[in-house]
Amino acid sequence: MRLVVQRVKNASVEVYGKVIGKIDEGLLVLLGVTHGDTKEKVDYLVRKLVNLRIFKDENNKMNLSVKDINGEILIVSQFTLYANTSEGNRPSFTEAAKPEVANELYEYFKKKCAETGINVQSGEFGADMKIRLLNDGPVTVIVEK
Repeated sequence: MRLVVQRVKNASVEVYGKVIGKIDEGLLVLLGVTHGDTKEKVDYLVRKLVNLRIFKDENNKMNLSVKDINGEILIVSQFTLYANTSEGNRPSFTEAAKPEVANELYEYFKKKCAETGINVQSGEFGADMKIRLLNDGPVTVIVEK
């Protein structure tokens, strides 16, 4: 499982011209699922995500988590995070989990994040989505398990 985590001032996701998820300050999380990913990996990554200290404290140091700032999380499923570009010019997506497996873990990930007490918004699995964000920093980190 791979997360691309962006610290944002705000972010939203739109499907068919309608905003379906929107947050203010917090984290935009692009989530990719691969073969062999499990609920145990999700549990680990949720703990890592909500405690990831990438927000500035009073001394301007990245020392606070999304929980510490009472931030929000916008989660978007993105199978292209497992694109293989090592051969040719057209990416292969064979490393991405099958949709039914990926969706189950995506839904579980959203549920576990919400259980931490953080406001969680999300995209729509498998939909053509438009993402708007104001990256803060910019700060973008990759978290994997």
